[in-house]
Amino acid sequence: MAPGGPISAETRFNEPRINDRIRVPEVRLVGPNGEQVGIVPIAKALDLARESDLDLVEVAPTARPPVAKLMDYGKFKYESAMKAREARRNQAHTIIKEIKLRPKIDPHDYETKKGHVERFLKGGDKVKVTIMFRGREQSRPELGYRLLQRLAQDVTELGFVESNPKQDGRNMIMVIGPHKKKAEAKAEQAEARAQRNAARESAADEEETGTEPGSE
Repeated sequence: MAPGGPISAETRFNEPRINDRIRVPEVRLVGPNGEQVGIVPIAKALDLARESDLDLVEVAPTARPPVAKLMDYGKFKYESAMKAREARRNQAHTIIKEIKLRPKIDPHDYETKKGHVERFLKGGDKVKVTIMFRGREQSRPELGYRLLQRLAQDVTELGFVESNPKQDGRNMIMVIGPHKKKAEAKAEQAEARAQRNAARESAADEEETGTEPGSE
């Protein structure tokens, strides 16, 4: 395409100029493994790219002369997109879960609710714990406070009190934050699943061969 023609899609989306779109007399050339080739005429740089079955990519257009690198541009774009996707996936946002309790909760219900809180914290999520007061219970806020303190103590290995108990109308609210970040929790859960799958596959293989698990 001649100079002064239509603006290419690459230019519109701020992608680097490659191959014949690089319109300079010479470039500072970098090899595919990062080695410094030196300043060469653009024609020679393009010849080297064709001989190597690679692309000539302008990586520093404002330098004097511009810096260009030999690379597989299609592969580079694909790997860059995958890295960006993985980074977005790892930037998982912490979710606030909510658990509601009554001041005079029975022991079985308390253990059930505590189990939910532990599961949320293990998953890297914050937990908003709400004590709901009804009728005369509103005159006994210390009951809710003691219950929240007990819960915080019971899950101290998994989380910490991020927001201390405070009265909010008929409710008392406390927020417990996880010790582990969301991404760390997800990584640990994935590893645990992989280990469980490996154990199941090993057991299945031993069953097919007629050997007892752990036998010689």
